[in-house]
Amino acid sequence: MKWQGRRGSRNIEDRRRMSAGRAGGLGLGGMLAVLAIGYFLGIDVTPLLTGAPIGGTQNVDLTEADMRAADFVSVTLADTEDVWGEIFTRELGATYEPVTLVLFKQVTQSPCGNASGATGPFYCPLDKKAYLDTDFFATLAQRLGAGGDFAAAYVVAHEIAHHVQDELGILGEANRIRQQSSEAESNAISVRIELQADCFSGVWARHANERFGSIEAGDVAEAMNAAKQIGDDTLQRNAGQRPMPHTFTHGTSEQRQRWFAAGYQSGSIGACDTFSATEL
Repeated sequence: MKWQGRRGSRNIEDRRRMSAGRAGGLGLGGMLAVLAIGYFLGIDVTPLLTGAPIGGTQNVDLTEADMRAADFVSVTLADTEDVWGEIFTRELGATYEPVTLVLFKQVTQSPCGNASGATGPFYCPLDKKAYLDTDFFATLAQRLGAGGDFAAAYVVAHEIAHHVQDELGILGEANRIRQQSSEAESNAISVRIELQADCFSGVWARHANERFGSIEAGDVAEAMNAAKQIGDDTLQRNAGQRPMPHTFTHGTSEQRQRWFAAGYQSGSIGACDTFSATEL
């Protein structure tokens, strides 16, 4: 992926120089609220319940790799701003409000619950910020077998796609319905949310390449491989479990690849209506 030497985003909140502190005690009401947030937003809230680290004030040294990762994320985020700003104006007659992306190491706080390496990257609609521990890129490459700059860009673009859903009113409505649904029904809606985000990621990739010429040979294959490695069925098999579709919250490997490809090939958000699709 060609990304060096291009504009970086100013919408980065870098918390990586802060070391971890510890959560205070939670009453029963607070514990139930945290559990509800974790269930509906798909966030690992265990550290909040156990008093694990959630933030602090001591400085942490950043490595050269940390700095490079921040530069990469900044440029990728800027690309999403340019692409989605243009799409909103041209296709929707609307103004795109860019998201803030929080970089952290190990653990930090968000209104949606604890953000840690265990949660993976996520978007919090309560503060309209995306959260990313750049060490996840190493996890993606070394533990999940999805290396490469464009695999990492796909991860960033997927989380920004959730903000796009939020801007369009899709995410809020979907989560409202989830709160009134059974666990199985809620999971099924979550799958449609995530697959649409994959499709939006493909739309972004198509337009980013047309605008910046950023995609090199093998880049799309990296994104497709990343989508495969983080499919629910693949993750469950790799964990030694039998895939259980009723527990899926993000979609199978095949579904994630297919919806990313649909967005990339069409370049249109109209191709990403997972909620009306009879088959995913």
